[in-house]
Amino acid sequence: MHTKLKNKYCYFCVNNVDEIDYKNWQQLQRFTSSYGKIVPKRRSGACSKHQRKLSQGIKRARFMAFLPYISK
Repeated sequence: MHTKLKNKYCYFCVNNVDEIDYKNWQQLQRFTSSYGKIVPKRRSGACSKHQRKLSQGIKRARFMAFLPYISK
């Protein structure tokens, strides 16, 4: 039996966020799994444009040691 999927809206489009800042690690942490991996687009609900910016921001935050590369 098919389950009805809930429509997800892009967090960044809804809140009119233009730039994803790597220094705002609390916001970026919402889009990582408990293991520190970047959450896929289908789970995060982000549009393609913001998913690309989001992954770039997470990678920059990891490099600057705001976010861990791995956890657990």
